[in-house]
Amino acid sequence: MNALVRPADTAVSSATLALRDVSKSFGSVAAVSGVSLDVADDEILALVGPSGCGKSTLLRLVAGLYGIDAGSVRIADVVVDDGERRIDPEDRHVGLVFQEHALFPHLTVAANVMFGMRSVPRSARSARVEEWLRMVGLGGFAERYPHELSGGERQRVALARALAPEPRLMLLDEPFASLDPSLRAQVRHDVVEILRATGTPTVFVTHDQAEALAIGDRVAVMRSGRLEQVGTPEVVFHQPCNRFVARFMGEAAFLPLDGSGATELGASRATAATGGPAGGGGESVLIRPDDVTIAPVGADGDGPLATVIAAEFRGPTWCYTLALPSGQIVQSTQPHTERYDLGAEVRAALLPGHDPFVVAD
Repeated sequence: MNALVRPADTAVSSATLALRDVSKSFGSVAAVSGVSLDVADDEILALVGPSGCGKSTLLRLVAGLYGIDAGSVRIADVVVDDGERRIDPEDRHVGLVFQEHALFPHLTVAANVMFGMRSVPRSARSARVEEWLRMVGLGGFAERYPHELSGGERQRVALARALAPEPRLMLLDEPFASLDPSLRAQVRHDVVEILRATGTPTVFVTHDQAEALAIGDRVAVMRSGRLEQVGTPEVVFHQPCNRFVARFMGEAAFLPLDGSGATELGASRATAATGGPAGGGGESVLIRPDDVTIAPVGADGDGPLATVIAAEFRGPTWCYTLALPSGQIVQSTQPHTERYDLGAEVRAALLPGHDPFVVAD
């Protein structure tokens, strides 16, 4: 049975970070409203949402850069902010990495990493710096300066500096946004491997849906200061709690169901948000591009005639936009070898065995 993971279902058995009804306003603007969320001891949580939704503000509330207006923030069983009493950022044992790296240009790589190690005995600092530079793949870079490094190398130094004090919690705010796509993918992979190897619980803020799905043990989707849905990547992508989440997390179309649970593209084994079979009428199922198969007219199989109204080449695949006889618009992802011209008529159908999900408005 399919089940949604909604914001109320965010508690985990052993949490390094626990937020309860956290709110923050700037003047008349409610940046964060009633957010409750747990992050497990060894979990990477991807916090994703559109620009201005409050995700970076939430991260800064956890770090202590802003104070909350209401609710509570607990890190490792210590209340660090309850709206009245607030522990300073430097006493929260949290590592923070921003998009801008924020390295000191006049300090060497070693000195930058050592800067965050005030609680480490002086006699142990040099060895700790060497250990972390090896960990992030920068052994031998200790005496270089930030201007002598690439963007990816600077981000690795920032990560080493944040991890060297062995924080209880790591907070990453769009850390790879300034990197080019190929470098971004490699640095992201390396950083995630380090976080998992060290078992460091992490909140990773991004506006990139694919990145959130790729790295998060769970994904939390925000909109207008509130959590819309929290769950595993598979649940958030395939079983979104509403149309906003469905559209934000990937290309989405919605086809109405008739009383028998069938769509214009054929019968479906649709599952409603309650977990039971759909088909009561007045409902729609989520359709993603990989859910729709197409074939030339005259090929074996059935399905309604659809017209190709747009085509986008994506390297390994084509994404075709189709107009169905009813006027509904869906998309279909096909191998790059399956080429259809604009205006071509094709047969469209749900993939065999497809189990679409009914989505609320």
